[in-house]
Amino acid sequence: MPIKHKTETHPVVTSSLTILSLSALGVVFGDIGTSPLYTLKTVLALTGGIPNAQTILGSLSLILWTLIMIASIKYVSLAMRFDNDGEGGILALMSLFSLTLRPRPVVVAVGLMGAALIYGDGAITPAISVLSALEGLNIISPSFEHYVLPAAVIILIVLFAIQPKGTSTIGKAFGPVMALWFLTIGILGVWGISKHPSILHAINPMYGLTYLFSNGTTGFLVLGGAFLCVTGAEALYADMGHFGAKSIRLAWYGLVFPSLVLNYAGQAALVLDGVSTKDNIFYLLCPEELLLPLVLLATVATIIASQSIITGAFSMTRQAIQIGWLPRLRITQTSSTGYGQIYVGVVNWLLMFATVGLTIGFGKSDNLASAYGVAVSATMLMTSILLFMGLRELWNWSLLKAGVVAGLFMVIDAAFFTANLSKFIDGGYVPIIFAIAIYTIMAIWHRGRKIISLQLEEKSIPIDIFMAQIKKDSVPRSPKTAVFLTRTEQDTPPLMIWHVKKNHVLQSQLFILKVNTQSVPWCKNKNRFIVKEIAPNIWRAIANYGFMEQPNIPKLFEHLHKEGYNINLNDITYYVGHETIIPRSEVRLMPKYIENIFAFMHRNALPISDYLRLPQDSVVEIGRQIEI
Repeated sequence: MPIKHKTETHPVVTSSLTILSLSALGVVFGDIGTSPLYTLKTVLALTGGIPNAQTILGSLSLILWTLIMIASIKYVSLAMRFDNDGEGGILALMSLFSLTLRPRPVVVAVGLMGAALIYGDGAITPAISVLSALEGLNIISPSFEHYVLPAAVIILIVLFAIQPKGTSTIGKAFGPVMALWFLTIGILGVWGISKHPSILHAINPMYGLTYLFSNGTTGFLVLGGAFLCVTGAEALYADMGHFGAKSIRLAWYGLVFPSLVLNYAGQAALVLDGVSTKDNIFYLLCPEELLLPLVLLATVATIIASQSIITGAFSMTRQAIQIGWLPRLRITQTSSTGYGQIYVGVVNWLLMFATVGLTIGFGKSDNLASAYGVAVSATMLMTSILLFMGLRELWNWSLLKAGVVAGLFMVIDAAFFTANLSKFIDGGYVPIIFAIAIYTIMAIWHRGRKIISLQLEEKSIPIDIFMAQIKKDSVPRSPKTAVFLTRTEQDTPPLMIWHVKKNHVLQSQLFILKVNTQSVPWCKNKNRFIVKEIAPNIWRAIANYGFMEQPNIPKLFEHLHKEGYNINLNDITYYVGHETIIPRSEVRLMPKYIENIFAFMHRNALPISDYLRLPQDSVVEIGRQIEI
């Protein structure tokens, strides 16, 4: 029977829409909000030579319409309408298909590759953002040039080093700081536009299209640079569950989008007015006496953008672990009030080494721009493919209608991805290598766990036959409670068979427990814990959790006790398996080198007892060898 009780569920939003929108500024828009630091400069550098009026207007038009088509229409208006119980992002979208439609390899492959590519983006974003902000010091004084790289490395190391302590306290200031940032860049943009108001003609998309199709290879390369203005657009969708679609839309249309448009236009107006493009154009918008405060504000804004990327990597890792695509890792809750405030040590330090390595290796934001964009454009293309399937199969649109809408975005994303591939040799290979490595790890782990489950199912026997044998052999029954963890939904767990075989005793109260992760972010209370008595004093229980939740088995048994089950909470023994992977003596189910990788991950995964929060003094681990 279902057990009803209060459990850890999706946080209830009680804040006003305005407060949520302010908070979203500090988490959702950091990446896309700091793109003006390097985007226009990168685009104009790709045009070659000294840009003329047509080049400037065409470049700005491409940037503005990229913001409109990708960020405003694709993500804010369309993608955010595909939510999995309020959660967004490519993994949540993939799980939504698994929940509502039959699982298909193409959906899983697209979703996982998109998620893997985001990790590559996560390593580059902090590096390019912090470097581009500190490079404003070069304008204050050329003597500062030698200090930019060391300062960026120190800031990044400190940023990653404070992650174990959590960011809930300083996180409260993120929203107001980013609000100040967007107001500042918007005002600076207005000042720049006043220098050459004719720059506003660039809102006409024909300027961008004319430049794109009349400049051959150069125009195509510029398209890859223009894409940098939406590198944080995926975060608009991925962070939807934290703040809700309405608050994100309000912040986007009310402040972020207007500020970005004004700033890009202001920078372009200065160039049209004749300023040099050798220095960072963004800082040329600022009066000289206010330049140092702006550099400090930009540095803080890029740190906030980096923090958002790191937090997003932690959250995505938890989702991947829950749905069975990554090994169990130790996840630490760093805040008692914010469920999204978590820390994953392995991910944090690997990201730190990758980010600092990229910072030192590339040295300047201009060089990093070559590595940037490939991963994000590929992720966006994956999202467009899933959106097409969503329009067809979730919204039941006709093939023509879905093809026109999603096809438009796929064409745009494919163009951006192809343009960014031109940067492959100059650094674009970095995020691709990251993504392939992570995708491979996911695939190997999932395949290995599936093989283990099949191996264990082969050794199971029906529960009635097992209990009949217990009675026949007069096995003593101790007046205690035992919980046997299992992966199967029927028959006797191999753990229980082994326990009786070695100890020649069996407890009188038996729970056979299977923990499931459902394709929803938060499991409803009524479906949380299902218990069925399959024999006298033997219950088969299923504990269900969403992919955004952390299991807590002892808490569930506390509720069972309150519901009237005869359970001595101080005398429960949890039996869990500790598998050792060994080579198969017959035909291998996995190639040897893949088997070795899986065995390494399996040995170093977080013990299941820690993952399920089982009390250490009540756990019995039973070792067993599994041939794969």
